[in-house]
Amino acid sequence: MLKYIGKRFISMMITIWVIVTLTFFLMHAIPGSPFNQERNTNDTVRKNLEAHYHLDENLFVQYGIYLKSLLQFDFGPSIKQSSTSVNELLSRGFPISFELGSVALLFSIVSGIALGIFAALRHNGVIDYGAMTLAVIGISVPNFIMATLLIQVVAVDLKLLPVATWASYKHMILPALALSMSPLAIIARLTRSSMLEVLTQDYIRTARAKGLSPFKIVVKHALRNALLPVITILGTLVAAVLTGSFVIEKIFAIPGMGQYFVSSINDRDYPVIMGTTVFYSTLLIFLLFLVDIAYGIIDPRIKLHKKEGE
Repeated sequence: MLKYIGKRFISMMITIWVIVTLTFFLMHAIPGSPFNQERNTNDTVRKNLEAHYHLDENLFVQYGIYLKSLLQFDFGPSIKQSSTSVNELLSRGFPISFELGSVALLFSIVSGIALGIFAALRHNGVIDYGAMTLAVIGISVPNFIMATLLIQVVAVDLKLLPVATWASYKHMILPALALSMSPLAIIARLTRSSMLEVLTQDYIRTARAKGLSPFKIVVKHALRNALLPVITILGTLVAAVLTGSFVIEKIFAIPGMGQYFVSSINDRDYPVIMGTTVFYSTLLIFLLFLVDIAYGIIDPRIKLHKKEGE
């Protein structure tokens, strides 16, 4: 197991380096300079600013400087907000984005698994059809459309919740719902199909023959194996929540990382673009790393297969 974790860790670090490298060179491949958008900036001032941010250096020299800063966990200063560093922007915006993403992900996991289990236990019944209809809607409707509908119906028409901003737990409900619908639907469908397959296995028939209660059969015997496919796609779902939160934060005027990321693209603020991209990529890859480890712990067959192959 330790050997497997070591290999996955090395693979994780290589992946992060590739993402940093590709993002850096692709971003600098765009023609122009961040200071070209400043109307009142003459050539002399622009050249001085480019020299200050090392933008006049050779591209590979800039790459080396940036890698050195990353090793010191320093994402550099923001170009458009000269008095603020990228680290400060991350520390200011990420807790809000993390709170929103965590609530949405937790809600989608719990609700999706519950819907999938009830749909499987009531196969071809009203609950099954209702749950799968909700799942199809969640997969088919993009989160920004869902956000608009929730704002119009719940906030504007019914006036049950605030429209936007980020001030209390009430402001969290609508964006969390909009962000969680798609992963909730995916988890519900996957749990249902996996649970239906597990319930037909011989060891489940044996448990029923022994007179175990339906609750014990589902929770103790069926659920663990049925959740393996769900755990496998958790990394992908985290990616969907993280990337989707940028759009949702913009729609609901939430002061999270989405606000800084979108504005940095419009302003061509290189350090902020690089900082947010590298930060979120590293976070996502680390979560995928944890999912792989969790999958190996939950499914003993993986460890058995490793031993047999050695």
